[in-house]
Formats: sequence, structure tokens, C-alpha cells
Amino acid sequence: MQQPGDFHIHTNYCPHGTTDSMEDYVRAAINKGLKAISFTEHAPFPKAFTDPTPTKDSAMLTEDLEKYFAEGNRLKKRYQDKINIYVGFELDYIIGFEKETKTFLDTYGEQMGDGILSVHMLQAPDGSFVCLDYSLENFANIIVQFGSVDKVYQAYFKTVAASIEADLGKYKPNRIGHISLIEKFAKKYPPLKNYQDNYMQLLQLIKNNNYTLDANTAGLYKADCGKMYPPQNLMEIADQMGIALVPGSDSHAANTIARGFDQLPASISYTFPKK
Repeated sequence: MQQPGDFHIHTNYCPHGTTDSMEDYVRAAINKGLKAISFTEHAPFPKAFTDPTPTKDSAMLTEDLEKYFAEGNRLKKRYQDKINIYVGFELDYIIGFEKETKTFLDTYGEQMGDGILSVHMLQAPDGSFVCLDYSLENFANIIVQFGSVDKVYQAYFKTVAASIEADLGKYKPNRIGHISLIEKFAKKYPPLKNYQDNYMQLLQLIKNNNYTLDANTAGLYKADCGKMYPPQNLMEIADQMGIALVPGSDSHAANTIARGFDQLPASISYTFPKK
């Protein structure tokens, strides 16, 4: 099934991505017949937040924001007859930094054409922060910090629920990103419990808030996951609940635009982002 577009794409402004230019992504999308794309770069972290990853490369730099928007807007005009281009952010929800996040959104919200709200950072029992999807080895250390795999999962679901309920102002993204990202390393570190009820609670919160869901194919290509974020059955349940699903490859390179879209559930009518 031809999807309306790829609405979860990173760029050369992502420190852990490739050097492919934003124009490379646009051309790749046009070549694949897409009608629209969203650039959703990792928004800069709040100044008081320290990136917990060893490489400190989780988010774009604040000083690149103007260049990012300028290039995105240039491409929107240049290719307007061939493809619709949205420029926005994948925004991290970080417990305790809601005020700073709202300030960022108040500052840049008018310029945003799209947005995703995601959880990558969890607060550990000792108050420090960890990045849950950095690497398999890092996840093993996180399990030790939390005490068990299941305690990490429980913290994740609690944090995603908090992100959905958080007051981040009128520019808060209304699409919730990869809600099953916690399963990135599940083949290696499976939980003991079943978390279907937790997923159902998240879907109900998304529906209650009239938010949309990131139908993210990136997990298919993670060695210790092999499933979409969320898996097919949860996408189908979300669709039955009336939650709109927005397709995204989570590409960090131009050659992975729309990757895995042929494996998205064919019974679902996927939608464009809503501002």
C-alpha cells in the first residue's frame, strides 16, 4: 500500500545520524513516490539537562536551529510542485524539565510544521538520567541501575504516560513517538511480565487527548527487536479505537526513507500529521 508520506525523518543536523543533506532526503522521497515528508530532528535538550549518553550526541545543537529551519523552508519552496515538506522536531519528554520544554515550544512552535513527542530518557532510582535505546551494553547497565528488566519497563510506561498528560503549552506535539521503544533490546533482555495492559492504558490516554500515533518501522531493523514500534497488533487496536496512525521510518539516512512501509498493516488507512 502506498503511504501518504514518511513523517519521522532525521537529518544531517542529528549528531548520531549521517552526513546526508536534507535535500538528499527530499530527492530520495520523491524517487520513492512519496507525496509528503516531515523532518523531525531531535530538538536540543534543555540547557540544564546533561545528555547521559557516552557520546553526548542525542540531540541537535541549539546553534543549528536557524540553519535547520532555513534549509527546510528553502526545500519546501524549491520542491513545492513535487512534494509537501513539513519541518519540525522530535521532542524529548524529560521528567522535571517540563517548564524548559514548554519554553522551547513557545519559542519555536510557530515555525514548526510537525512534531513528535517521544521518551528516550528515563530517570533512574538514584535521580540520574539514562538513555534507554543507546546500545545493548548500555541497556544492560540500566537494568542493573533499576534492579530488573521489569522495573525499567515500568519506569518507561510511567514516563510515556506522563508525557501524554504533561502540560507543555499550545505547541505540544500531538503525535506520540515509538511507544514500544522499550522493546528495542527485548530479544536479549525480555521482561518477565506481559505489558499488554500498559500499552492499552497508553492507547486510551492517546485517544482521550485526541493525539495521534507514530507508526514507526525502525524496530524491524533492530537486531534485538525485529518488530515495528508499536507491533502490528497494537497498531490495529489503535486503529480500531479511532486513533490516527502516521507512518514514519525514523530514518537517519536518506537511503532508508519509507523503509519497511510495505510491512505496515494493510487494513489501516494512515494519515498525514495534524498541526
